[in-house]
Amino acid sequence: MEIKVSKNNEDTYYLTLSGDMDLNSSIQLKDTVMKVIRNNVEYCFISLKNVTSISSAGLGALVWCFSTLKKLNCPLVIIAQEGIVMQALEATRIKGYFTVVSSLKEALSFAAAKRQDREQTVAG
Repeated sequence: MEIKVSKNNEDTYYLTLSGDMDLNSSIQLKDTVMKVIRNNVEYCFISLKNVTSISSAGLGALVWCFSTLKKLNCPLVIIAQEGIVMQALEATRIKGYFTVVSSLKEALSFAAAKRQDREQTVAG
């Protein structure tokens, strides 16, 4: 599996995964997320649009990412479309734990809405 990391701004990271998510790539994903969280990340988007297969270890890595980022008050947004990955998320019933959107545009809209809610809470 290949992981590309990019930043949309100072505190939003976008990880694009491609290939097979198996045990080895799950370790790679966890290592990448650990590096990202050292940079005061506010939002983390993980795109699974180019993932061709996902094992139970891959699903477990996503759950680990979710729980690790949640402890840091950093929402994880999964970007996925219909296909093998979405089927795996639904079959294992873990899709409901994640915020799943179909595009980067939707992920950015989600983050903007969360920021606005947070600013209103602080101001009010």
